[in-house]
Amino acid sequence: MDIGFIGLGNMGQPMARRLIEAGHSLVVYDTRNDAVAPLVALGAQLAGSPADVADRAETVMASLPTPAIVTAVATGQGGVSQGKRVKRFIDLSTTGPGVAAANAAALAAKDIVQIDCPVSGGVAGAVKGTLAVMVSGPRADIDLVQDALAVFGKVFVIGGKPGMAQTMKIANNFLSATAMAATSEAVVMGVKAGLDPAIMIEVINSGSGRNTASTDKFAQRILTRTFDAGFTTALMLKDVRLCLQEATALGVPTGVMAAVAQSWETANAEIGGEADFTTVVQPVERRAGVTVGGEKT
Repeated sequence: MDIGFIGLGNMGQPMARRLIEAGHSLVVYDTRNDAVAPLVALGAQLAGSPADVADRAETVMASLPTPAIVTAVATGQGGVSQGKRVKRFIDLSTTGPGVAAANAAALAAKDIVQIDCPVSGGVAGAVKGTLAVMVSGPRADIDLVQDALAVFGKVFVIGGKPGMAQTMKIANNFLSATAMAATSEAVVMGVKAGLDPAIMIEVINSGSGRNTASTDKFAQRILTRTFDAGFTTALMLKDVRLCLQEATALGVPTGVMAAVAQSWETANAEIGGEADFTTVVQPVERRAGVTVGGEKT
């Protein structure tokens, strides 16, 4: 099918590539020329703006970093809502349920259906096509695009209400953020006490403490001191803030969420938002006076 794709960053680039490799025709747009060039080389058509993408494809996908950027691309000046051909907007980003509902209403006024479709599984999952693809929106429109979405990974239809898939995504990312923060403190404690961090991770992964941080991030990114998971601290903090905000609005207890959010606020302030999110361990290391794994670079 003809698909527009906006946002060709760490996640968008491999997802767009998989669509091309699956035989779909793409019209692409990104603010960076270096991001679009590899896809144009594979046969994608280059558009000059989000509106231009929406002039040329009935289905437009977007993978963008923040809620504000998603809203601007979807409904702002020169945005998707001004396109002449577009019928549905698939938001692959993480915006939170409130922004998703507002954007869906604004697009509906232009007779454009929004399909919320955040994904989880990181850059590696995007490259391999093993993402968890969370979808909410009108079932008839989801059915039309489900085969294309399946190129990214396993599709889970969460519901029909705007924002439902976003709620699922922020709950998932909160758990991922919690695993990183908690494992950082646990492993730093062990290292301070004289334990070998590599043996600690091996034991954790063989026992009940096993989690996504211990199985991947620590073993491959932190013990090696490469800190190269491909997702920034600022983006993880954004997702945790969205989850805390939604839980508060719903009247759900947030004691753990608040503590986890503080860990990410500290990492964002001390290490920097553009740092890889695996550097969340570094403020803990600094306070403890130890280093987990190899020498810092």
